[in-house]
Amino acid sequence: MTTPKLLLSNLLRHSRSIRIISTYSSSSSTCISSLYSSYYISTPQFYNHTHSPRIPSINLYNTRYFSTHDANVNLEIDSVATQLDVSELGLITSQIGEQVISDADSILPVRALISMLDGYHDLSGFPWWIVIGSTTLALRMALFPLLILQLTKLKKIAELFPKLPPPLPPPLSERSFKDQFMLFWNERRAVGCPSFLWFMAYISIQFPCFLLWMTTVRKMSLDHHTGFECGGALWFQNLTELPQGVHGSIFPLMIAGLHYVNVQISFQTASTGKMSGFLGFLVKSYKFYLDAMTLPILVAGFCVPQGSSVYWLTNSLLSLIQQLCLNDPNVRHHLGLPEMRDLVSAKDDHDVVAPVTFSNSSHKQRKMSVRNRSPNELVMLSVQLLEKKHKERASQLLRLALDKDPENVRALIIMGQTLLQDGMLAEAIEQLERAISRLFLQGYPTEIEEVDLLIVASQWAGSFYVQQGKYAEALIHFERLGRIKEPEDSRSKAHYYDGLVMLASALSHEDRKAEAAKYLRRAVAFNPSYKVYLEELENEDSFASDLVNSRRGDY
Repeated sequence: MTTPKLLLSNLLRHSRSIRIISTYSSSSSTCISSLYSSYYISTPQFYNHTHSPRIPSINLYNTRYFSTHDANVNLEIDSVATQLDVSELGLITSQIGEQVISDADSILPVRALISMLDGYHDLSGFPWWIVIGSTTLALRMALFPLLILQLTKLKKIAELFPKLPPPLPPPLSERSFKDQFMLFWNERRAVGCPSFLWFMAYISIQFPCFLLWMTTVRKMSLDHHTGFECGGALWFQNLTELPQGVHGSIFPLMIAGLHYVNVQISFQTASTGKMSGFLGFLVKSYKFYLDAMTLPILVAGFCVPQGSSVYWLTNSLLSLIQQLCLNDPNVRHHLGLPEMRDLVSAKDDHDVVAPVTFSNSSHKQRKMSVRNRSPNELVMLSVQLLEKKHKERASQLLRLALDKDPENVRALIIMGQTLLQDGMLAEAIEQLERAISRLFLQGYPTEIEEVDLLIVASQWAGSFYVQQGKYAEALIHFERLGRIKEPEDSRSKAHYYDGLVMLASALSHEDRKAEAAKYLRRAVAFNPSYKVYLEELENEDSFASDLVNSRRGDY
């Protein structure tokens, strides 16, 4: 009696075919001489009140300096990561080999989605290609409010970000990373700036959904799900087959083409491709990578069932429509989103400065272009305009000077002073600390002009923190003055002893009266008018409480 044998061929008949899951991932891309005069390069000054012989209080705002507007901090709200859909970023997984996935051991979300698609198909009676396309549209419509919410949050971040201090300490700022980051974090919470995790909100939801849909449709195709063999249309009647023949190249070509078009639109509207510096290099490299992924996507299009191609093509097409809609000014206006701005165009707008008019010896007016002037000449012109209270034009000249020479110390200090007057405190202290860091790049300043600039920048930075009630931070800048050797230049010497008085004031507030008295005695030896402050300190009077509305006068 012969026993029936189970042939190997019978076993292989029930095995599953090779599975190739094509997915994408996304990435966030997501920022001279005395001609300058004492009007603007000077200390935070104070008056001597003859009726109240008290030590002056550091008054930052009762000055004759002038303000400027925004310091040209741009934050691109619609990042490439937001505009580029996950299905368009082009990271294709390689073939993962032959595997057997049964209904029993498949993951729960896939089984649930298959059940939902079956129910929709049975209820509507639509062919499977319409079911796949319409459910993809429904998914994108469900995620669209999250995208709008993210763009709204990013708009608020863009408005508040210029008011925040930098998260990392400037070079040679003598501040630890922890202190600087805590300052940044506390300021962000104080002004109500949304979390920066909003940059990843939309993509963190859409990417898993894309993978789930792609995996589900592919499984249904490879498992010859009921109706898939005749659920297509036109040249793709059988959704379980791989693309074949001339007509089979239509899906791969359209998917690869839509990927390339979406990449070009995203980078063109975000203007990230024209950024300069290291950030520009990274963005250009990332764009090159996405462009190069067009070819692997084309090849992968021939390796997935036509059912998956229907989903992939629909998702890519919806990404293109979404981008075109969000780039339309009328649509953005109705959604409450900021208009798309080209960074290069904005920069060119800042470079177009109104002609500067001034008189020659014969009092004849003439206009001169400022485009070809050096940064130092632009700073001198800005000082002249500030003296005449032309704040906007002076601000444009300062921005142009800093565009040409971002480390111009005089421009940084004057910009910091004007920003303080305009109430833009975070930007102001950033400019002042950048100036201080620049002065220390080649070691401790020794030239007369550099020493004077260091004294002035330290005084203004320290005065800023005093006004905020942050005496510990103020002492970091004021104590720097105590380590400077007495300058020989008369103007610098006057600034120097004014700084020592400010240092004594901050030390007294911290109950370090012995040190405060030491610096006051040095100041009294230079200018006896400071003696009243020393006497007040020695009499244990309130040394630091009466500095408001006091200045020494212009130098």
